Amino acid sequence: MTDTAFLRRFVPWPRTLGWRLFLILLAGLIIAHGLSFSVLFFERYVAAKGMMYNTLENDVATSVAILDRLPADERAQWLSRLDRGSYRFVLGPGLPGVPDTSERGAEIAAKIREAVDPRFPLTVEAIPQNGKRLQAHLTLSDGSPLTIDVNPGPIMRVAQWLPYVLAAQLTLLILCSWFAVRQAIRPLTNLAHAADTLDPNKNAPRLSETGPSEVAYAAAAFNAMRDRIAQYLEERVQILAAISHDLQTPITRMKLRAEFAEDSVEKYKLVQDLAEIERLVHEGVAYARSAHGSAEKTTRIDIASFMESLVYDYQDTGKAVTITGEVKSVIETRPHALRRIFTNLIDNALKFGGSADVLLEKDASGSVVIKVLDRGPGIPEDQLEAVLQPFFRLEQSRNRGTGGTGLGLAIAQQLTLAIGASLQLRNRAGGGLSAEVVIG
Repeated sequence: MTDTAFLRRFVPWPRTLGWRLFLILLAGLIIAHGLSFSVLFFERYVAAKGMMYNTLENDVATSVAILDRLPADERAQWLSRLDRGSYRFVLGPGLPGVPDTSERGAEIAAKIREAVDPRFPLTVEAIPQNGKRLQAHLTLSDGSPLTIDVNPGPIMRVAQWLPYVLAAQLTLLILCSWFAVRQAIRPLTNLAHAADTLDPNKNAPRLSETGPSEVAYAAAAFNAMRDRIAQYLEERVQILAAISHDLQTPITRMKLRAEFAEDSVEKYKLVQDLAEIERLVHEGVAYARSAHGSAEKTTRIDIASFMESLVYDYQDTGKAVTITGEVKSVIETRPHALRRIFTNLIDNALKFGGSADVLLEKDASGSVVIKVLDRGPGIPEDQLEAVLQPFFRLEQSRNRGTGGTGLGLAIAQQLTLAIGASLQLRNRAGGGLSAEVVIG
């Protein structure tokens, strides 16, 4: 197993790029800070150790020389003056000890031997009952025994405030690392959001082209790409509209010529084909115009009255269309686009279900929800999204009477997006389809 595989298996590795960069940057800073602190601490430790041993050597040499020159009856008076805390002088043989084998004890013994005049016999022993306590035994010039009692303390004491400083430094490292990662990740997040919501047909705000040069360059490139896509879509729609419009003239001429032909089965089929072609051309023009539904000005309308008027128009022509539900709401929308949306949805329900029920209601957020319900065959679940694409037909026989042109729902979807609403198709329990438009 490779090191990478081991880490992925046993070490929880975050999935987001932000957390990965944060952990890598924070770990690097902590390790570098720890190494710097260790080097500084070691350098100060070595310096303090050298200073302590040099002080010990000088003080012992001076103190032994003073005690050796003092009269025996005056030496006791000087012991308190020569006391240094970590070591003191005792007149007498001291305590029995054992040979010291520790590294620090050997260093202290070597310094004492260097300090004491070679004419004074010297032995250094450890006191077993007192941990690191040492005693150096020597004899002065007049034969009096002298003991140097050493209780070595820590070479370099750690200040009580040091842990708090280290904690504050760690907190500062975490905050700075998180801020740096956030500054690096935010433009990428904004770019991903802009790409996810890209819709050249909407007047969405452009990405800000400010900030570091790399970020500004990426934002400018994205905005230029969006402009090119919008231009390509506009050209495509213009071409489709031009072709559909230009086809109407030759189709009209062909229909007129067919009318003057002798009655026959072939004439009947030709007239039907021309009618289907003309219908397809009209749908193509309608789809091309729906891509620019934002050209219509918005108007405030009473949605309940608007839908009732639309349903009554169908009822006047004998179509089985009903409306239920009460919604008292005035919305600002594009009425012609809204009428075309529900005309296509109701026509689709009548075509495949024989009747259509329009239901008005509000959802939990207060948005207006209008459902067009039918009891037709419905749509397979895996094709509910596909039927909203242009020229997609569930009927594969190419029969216009059963399959249509494949543009009705696509036009409704295009116009729904243009007015800032949403369209969703759902199969009904017991059969049929529900086309739901949410406006709000």
